[in-house]
Amino acid sequence: GTGSPVMLRLANSMEKGTCMRVHTGSPMPEKSDAVVMMEDTVLSGDKVEIFAQIHPFKNVGAIGEDVQKGEIILNRGRLLRPCDIAVLASLGIGNIKVFKRPLVVIIPTGEELAPRGKKNLADGEVYETNGLMSALYIRKWGGIPRLLDIVTDSPEKIKEAIISNPDADMILTSGGTSVGKRDFVPAVVGSLGKLLVHGVGISPGKPTALGIINGKPVLCMPGYPVAGIVALFFYGKAAFRRLGHVPNEPERIVRAVLSGKITGRTGYKTFARVKIDNGIAIPLATTGAGILSSVSKADGFVIIPENIEGRNAGEEVEVVLIE
Repeated sequence: GTGSPVMLRLANSMEKGTCMRVHTGSPMPEKSDAVVMMEDTVLSGDKVEIFAQIHPFKNVGAIGEDVQKGEIILNRGRLLRPCDIAVLASLGIGNIKVFKRPLVVIIPTGEELAPRGKKNLADGEVYETNGLMSALYIRKWGGIPRLLDIVTDSPEKIKEAIISNPDADMILTSGGTSVGKRDFVPAVVGSLGKLLVHGVGISPGKPTALGIINGKPVLCMPGYPVAGIVALFFYGKAAFRRLGHVPNEPERIVRAVLSGKITGRTGYKTFARVKIDNGIAIPLATTGAGILSSVSKADGFVIIPENIEGRNAGEEVEVVLIE
């Protein structure tokens, strides 16, 4: 504008015709009321040419514009994010009181399970994945997972695995929850504490069991991977967040139009896996609780109520996102 550029002298104190250096975020020098960015200046010796229009309080932050005195910075029960910690650090706060991260003991059970990395699986053997998946989600949610070695289908071995981890805040078991000859987990939970529920109205996931041992929640997940993840997400996550004093968050839901029919199971709340593509919900394997890859390919679940047979192609549905 008119009178530009302006020439000022670089000095150590403010007076008419002078300017001073100031770092970003530093207090303003006495008698100053505006800041010019370095890229709008040319420095030659102790002379500074200014090429930008300046007005009072330009590039100056007001006291308290970030955090005001007496303002609550973070509420109790908040799950700390990196940006929250940065705000605390900017205020000189180096330590705060936090709730203990829940320790979750995860016990995979089953004669058919083989440890990951084993070569040459025997007939009928499958790699253990439910415990791994559960441990990774517990860590992602902010907990401390303790994934035990595979436990065989023996009531004594299952009981030993539980009682040898008295410091657990929560126990997750995988497998052994149905009504077969080797499904002992719910009975073991009942013998050590109280079995609250065995069998729930969801599909997949009907054999899920819930219990309490020494005041600590126990979730017994079915061995089929899809049933296991449904139980973990819709029962285990809520219990875990309560243990960690983290307020429950609303489910992340998007609306989409079904590309094909999905069938429910009358009398059960059915969780159908779908992939979303440009507002279209594409059904994946809607049957088969053991098809783990269908969860990896899915973006979320369409939940079909107990009292309807399914949803038709072309219907708009709510999709509960996995992530």
